[in-house]
Amino acid sequence: MAPRKTSAAATASRGAATADPQFTKDEDLHAYREMLLIRRFEEKAGQMYGMGLIGGFCHLYIGQEAVVVGMQMAMRAGDQVITGYRDHGHMLAAGMNADGVMAELTGRRGGYSRGKGGSMHMFSIEKQFFGGHGIVGAQVSLGTGLAFADRYKENGNVSVTYFGDGAANQGQVYESFNMAELWKLPVVYVIENNKYAMGTSVNRASAQTDFSRRGVSFNIPGEKVDGMDVRAVKAAGERALGFARDGKGPYILEMATYRYRGHSMSDPAKYRSKEEVQKMRTEHDPIEQTRVRLMESHSITEEELKKIDGEIREIVAGAADFATTDPEPDISELYTDILR
Repeated sequence: MAPRKTSAAATASRGAATADPQFTKDEDLHAYREMLLIRRFEEKAGQMYGMGLIGGFCHLYIGQEAVVVGMQMAMRAGDQVITGYRDHGHMLAAGMNADGVMAELTGRRGGYSRGKGGSMHMFSIEKQFFGGHGIVGAQVSLGTGLAFADRYKENGNVSVTYFGDGAANQGQVYESFNMAELWKLPVVYVIENNKYAMGTSVNRASAQTDFSRRGVSFNIPGEKVDGMDVRAVKAAGERALGFARDGKGPYILEMATYRYRGHSMSDPAKYRSKEEVQKMRTEHDPIEQTRVRLMESHSITEEELKKIDGEIREIVAGAADFATTDPEPDISELYTDILR
């Protein structure tokens, strides 16, 4: 799909998803495994935080798994990922090892930033994952810079830059939009709208709550996507990535998603009702939707699904064990990676 590059086209492109995108059995199995890995990993991280094994801040991705898994399924080797501090799911979906991610959470030597970055700051050049950033919205300008490098090198890669509904109100986001459209940079801005930012409903914090339209004044096309359906995410991701890869400039995807936990582990989330959260879990859970499809459309048995869950739990248990037994960084690490 290639919407015309006008302000009207940017508005018209919203909701452009094809009807009922379908997955093959292998695609549904892959999506199920990846989303379940993120869910189980985050549940374990929450437990370890409560036990005092993880310090600092810890922002869990539980409920939003379909967004990053669907986008990764649409990407190709060489495409980059950059995001904010709710980042563990992005790391795992990008192919980073669960042992290394969990070890970084506990500040151990085997972590991706050698135990010095923690939850919000770890990277993997090998997997083209450029962080985890603790400053709200900071990654948007950096992701735009990655796209500038891609255009300069003419390598055909696209920068997938994630940020949330709260970060969408930051000024640097719009500076980035302007530069990206002006220079036709290959960047897809993925706005993960989980409806509450740090704890305030988007209706109380944003004058324009349709985030797919945030690029209209820059002539950037946007699309609203069901971020709880991994199939819809992948289909939209393919359209957006193709648009950017073809040299037509940036594209905005608003992912309508939902986090089940609080903003961080210290957030009791009293700004929403238990009934609201339960309704989302019951009617829109991305993993449950895929599980039902596997059973009803692909003839996968309950026993086969239990086996997959067992395998995932073993991976996560192994990561937790590694993250609590791996040595802490040597004191000499205090003096490495310092710009002078």
